[in-house]
Amino acid sequence: MTIIGWLQISLLFLAVLVAIKPLGLYMARVFSGEKTFLSPVLGPVERGIYRLSGIDPAKEQSWLAYTIAMLAFSLVGVASLYAILRLQAYLPLNPQGFPAVPSDLAFNTAVSFVTNTNWQNYAGEATMSHFSQMAGLTVHNFLSAATGMALAIAFTRALARSRVATLGNFWVDMTRATLYVLLPLAVVVTLIFVAMGLPQTLEASATATTLEGAQQVISLGPVASQEAIKQLGTNGGGFFNVNAAHPFENPTAWSDLLNIFAMLSISAALVYTFGQMVGNRRQGWALITAMAVLLIAGVAVVYWAESQGNPILTTLGLDPSQGNMEGKEVRFGQSATALYAAVTTGLSDGGVNGMLGSFTGLGGLVPMFLIQLGEVLPGGVGSGLYGILVFALLSVFVAGLMVGRTPEFLGKKIESREMKFAMLAVLILPLVILGFTAISAMLPVAVAAIGTPGPHGLSEILYAYTSAVGNNGSAFGGLSGNTLWYNTTLGIAMLLGRFAYVVPVMAIAGSLAAKVKTPASAGTFPTDGPLFVGLLVGIIIILGGLQFFPALALGPIVEHFAMLAGQTF
Repeated sequence: MTIIGWLQISLLFLAVLVAIKPLGLYMARVFSGEKTFLSPVLGPVERGIYRLSGIDPAKEQSWLAYTIAMLAFSLVGVASLYAILRLQAYLPLNPQGFPAVPSDLAFNTAVSFVTNTNWQNYAGEATMSHFSQMAGLTVHNFLSAATGMALAIAFTRALARSRVATLGNFWVDMTRATLYVLLPLAVVVTLIFVAMGLPQTLEASATATTLEGAQQVISLGPVASQEAIKQLGTNGGGFFNVNAAHPFENPTAWSDLLNIFAMLSISAALVYTFGQMVGNRRQGWALITAMAVLLIAGVAVVYWAESQGNPILTTLGLDPSQGNMEGKEVRFGQSATALYAAVTTGLSDGGVNGMLGSFTGLGGLVPMFLIQLGEVLPGGVGSGLYGILVFALLSVFVAGLMVGRTPEFLGKKIESREMKFAMLAVLILPLVILGFTAISAMLPVAVAAIGTPGPHGLSEILYAYTSAVGNNGSAFGGLSGNTLWYNTTLGIAMLLGRFAYVVPVMAIAGSLAAKVKTPASAGTFPTDGPLFVGLLVGIIIILGGLQFFPALALGPIVEHFAMLAGQTF
């Protein structure tokens, strides 16, 4: 650990902190239907979309209608993306002549990008045509992120309004998220990426002569545009197989910092948007503080673990003062790699700039644990906000039990109906993650796909399902996931992680919207102060993480102590 490393980390978080308020206020105006500086240009486009689609922007939907619209849109998205991948050989912009994507891989990939997971069981530069990358994957990078934002705004309205039966209009919210937020930011970030050296071309490849005189074919394509929305939408799906470790996706330390900033910006700012729309900015800052406490702690632990080095490698004669550089790019080092690993798993962004499976036992444990906390640090674009609001409701319910009062959150009484749906949502993750992991750990065809036997092999399986159900998409490495078993079960896990979670969340929103919003009284538990932040952090750790402790104890925790003892498996 070095001063320079901590300075890089501190400057990045400071830049995000500065951006939270202006971007949050802007999004609050967008989703409230107010005019913005982009309205003169984008307003006519928005109205044209509504006319062509037959949408009445003034007509709002109940929570059930809103949810059904979202599910129907997602189903069509899966079907259309699956068709593009299966028909790839016959579609244009395929200069490499790639064949159709196999059916099980096409199913996995279609589900992955529609659910904002972006798990990739393929090498992009050797599998996907330019058309599939642009019209398929990049389009759904926008739409899946916009869907998450729309759901978060609907939940926000449920807490801001009093005695209403509607939460807004899904089609309007998704259109505004795409048109006014994601698209303009993506254009700006794309141009910056191009200036930094990322390719943006329809050429298939370039041929270079190496120092030894050999010819090397280097894959090219529309990289910068996909990278921009990959990070802004917390998608994470890379153009190349090694993701942000590839020099064409992430060439310099500056591009690395921009990648991380882009990941965090919208997710963090949406929490401020929440505070603005419910009329309590302090509430937004309280949620941001809870997220920051856990995320910064995760960065610190990973950085410390990786800078200590690997005792096993030290016994082989490596200099421990250099720390553990296995699986890391020398242009980033431990600090930037630790920062990227923690942020990408505290979010639901599956992009990586290092190989997590090559981290130390403790360094690999933290990214897995951050996903298992529920993807709320600050989580995916939109999904992180409604995820932490579920934990906030659970926190005030626990506080109410402690003092014998009916719990309230932002003037809404939290009763048994909301708690039942909240617990249903929270239990989806451990049920699916641990269930599929247990089956795969015993099934010969699944065990055959692991790269390293023993505790590390269990970690590979556990991380894969953790990443899928958490809609993260990052991979631990080592697991050969492109098999019929993993393509199918990981696809099912992604669907459950996204939709089996969000349906009860929307049911909570519908219930809260119908309740009277009452002013705070002398006996109301304040939810915008340090006491609530501490309680919320505790609830996230207890309900979000400790359910996985037995499984972690058999995998990365065993590996950590074995590494300290100089043992390998």
